[in-house]
Amino acid sequence: MVQRRLLEIAVEQFGQRGLEGASTRDIAAAAGTAMSSITYHYGGKDGLYLAAADFVADQLGADDDSEAIEEQTATDDPATARAAIHAIVVRFLDRIKQRDADSWALFIMREQMNPTEAFERIYAGAMGRQSRAMVQLICIATGVKDGYAARLAAISLIGQVLVVKAARATCRRLLECDQLNPAIIDDYAARVAANIDAILDRMIAERQEQA
Repeated sequence: MVQRRLLEIAVEQFGQRGLEGASTRDIAAAAGTAMSSITYHYGGKDGLYLAAADFVADQLGADDDSEAIEEQTATDDPATARAAIHAIVVRFLDRIKQRDADSWALFIMREQMNPTEAFERIYAGAMGRQSRAMVQLICIATGVKDGYAARLAAISLIGQVLVVKAARATCRRLLECDQLNPAIIDDYAARVAANIDAILDRMIAERQEQA
């Protein structure tokens, strides 16, 4: 329990202050443990930072079913692939509504801007698996063989989710609200679902036009 609390606080502090700005002394104190425990378990600040990245990856993949993803991408049915794309995006949005999502998002955004080994560890988990699955499913759902076009589409679909965290202040200002509460996220999810279908339908139409 103490180690989990230590990692939760580490994710929060590293997300807010970065690797250089965060204090292991403050992290240990907030977790109610001794500084020596960080050295013993992680070797120091750098080791704790990587452990925090592993913790984020684990949390992102808490309900990630690798076998289910493999089954989804093995389909040749466009309707099944489309439904799987919707399911992946819904899982992303559900993650955003969780209590710890803000600290995870800050940590990940720092790594997005200045990637280190920590980002590689995060991407090696559910983030990478689901992103790659998204590309495969887009190809199946649309019949598009161009992997580059599918990757561009995946970025646009995933970006609709990330904007809620990466541009949170702008979202709040546009929506004229103090917080992006779960009800607002649910309303936004309906808009995203419509956008997914519009993007996929347009890709199908473009493929047919080029045939």
